[in-house]
Amino acid sequence: MAIQIVTVTPFQQNCCLLFDEDSLTGVVVDPGGDVDRILEAITLTGITVEAIWLTHGHLDHAGGAMALKERLGVAISGPHIADRALLENIERQAAMYGVGGGFRNAYPDTWLGDGDTLSFGSHRFEVLHCPGHAPGHVVFFNRATRFLHAGDVLFQGSIGRTDLPGGDHAALIASIKDKLLPLGDDVTFICGHGPGSTLGEERLHNPYLR
Repeated sequence: MAIQIVTVTPFQQNCCLLFDEDSLTGVVVDPGGDVDRILEAITLTGITVEAIWLTHGHLDHAGGAMALKERLGVAISGPHIADRALLENIERQAAMYGVGGGFRNAYPDTWLGDGDTLSFGSHRFEVLHCPGHAPGHVVFFNRATRFLHAGDVLFQGSIGRTDLPGGDHAALIASIKDKLLPLGDDVTFICGHGPGSTLGEERLHNPYLR
């Protein structure tokens, strides 16, 4: 499995291409915007995108999902239905932040729940519902490769914001400690913004988890 990060929008969000190096099939996780840039990266890698996966409903992660869906003709999976209101108010979020760039409300084809699975090629991902940063936030865990897409739940040296609508600090800490850290110290993760890390490194050194 290969990963390519495409940094998009003024929010510097990590849109991710996850794909199989042999079959060149894969998915786009969190197309937050700058859809032409994402499409260029897809062309350069030569992959066939099978689906769009969303971790949560904030505009910087889902604002380009509908445009990319229309361009690629694929379905959107996720997040949890608890983020429906966020997804249906992306355009309002953009107006509040004073940003342009074609952010659009998003309407997933499939909602995801804790314990669901997603896959492309031979790569199977477990879905974990991890509320706190957003009520319907989910993460994607590939047990075989010990890889986690953590979205905005956990960062290198930090955690997701909880001062946004629907945020809940206690729920976020519980999500990290009860859902993510038990996956194992050896798990490598990428996140929605900035560099990734390992769960072991964050368990030992992240000041928010002490």
